[in-house]
Formats: sequence, structure tokens, C-alpha cells
Amino acid sequence: MSKKIFYFVCVLLISSCGSITVFTDHDTSVDFSKYETYAFYKPSIDKVKISDLDKRRILKAVDKEMQNKNISKSNSPDLIVSFGTEAKEKIYINSIVNYSFWNPWFWGPNHNYINSQTEGILYLNIIDSESNQLVWQGKGKGLINEYSKNRDQRINEFVAKILLNFPPQELDKNQI
Repeated sequence: MSKKIFYFVCVLLISSCGSITVFTDHDTSVDFSKYETYAFYKPSIDKVKISDLDKRRILKAVDKEMQNKNISKSNSPDLIVSFGTEAKEKIYINSIVNYSFWNPWFWGPNHNYINSQTEGILYLNIIDSESNQLVWQGKGKGLINEYSKNRDQRINEFVAKILLNFPPQELDKNQI
């Protein structure tokens, strides 16, 4: 019985500490140093199918990260920011067969462990307001818990990791 509890606790600990995988892409012909202001694209954000509380958490986290990068919110912005979300449920099934190495005729009972986790994906799109072209896109993927007490912290972590390399730095020609 204690082995079952130990296994369950291990799975729970591993699943709660999921890391966030980030992918970013940008238009290499764009000079990001010219951008000083941003605003959110409300029509697309209103269509996102998550709670209004989570929308506000994401907006607040993006505001914080953009301000840390000295890009301020404005009514006549250089950049338009929108986001989207996606959630996928992953199911893991582990079977453990108990048998004795020294006594192959002794078979114990099989144990099946089923664990499901929700993987959340947050997309951030940044558009040049003058050309109306997408100039930067980031995607963060990681485990989420719908009933977590630290939703603010997890959303802040997602947004911070996605925007870590925004604006992209130009590579020195000698580095290539």
C-alpha cells in the first residue's frame, strides 16, 4: 500500500512542476528599436475562450513585461498585442507487472496507474500598427492546473518566459 502512495505522490510532484517550453519567431527585416508604444487588440482578446479573470491576468502580465522593456501603453501605439490560448488533455497510463526474477512462476498482480494532465498553450502576437503586419510571435506551452491557487504566478511565468527575448536582439555579423 505504501508503494502506491509513494508512486502517486511522485507523479503528483512531477506533474505540478512542469516547465514551460517557448517558441518565438520574428520578421528579421524589422527594426524593433523603433517601437516605443503598444496597445491590446480588444476584438481578438474578447473572442478567446477563457475566463475574464484569466484574460485580465494575462493582460496584466503583458503590461508588466512590456513596461520592464520600456515599451509603454498608448492610445496611438506602434505595436498591437493580441493573444490566444489552447488547452489539450494528456493521459498517461503506466502498467507495472510484479514478478520475481528468481522465481519465474511467481507472478504478482499488475498495477495500472492513470494520470491526466492539461497542457496549456499561450500565443502572443505582436503586430506593427502602421503596416498591420505580424512582426513577432511567441508561444509558451506547459502544464496547467485549472484549480491551482497560484494562477497569477503561473500566468506571469508563462508571459515572462514568452516575452524574455522580445524585442529580439540583432545578431552581430561576427557571431554568425
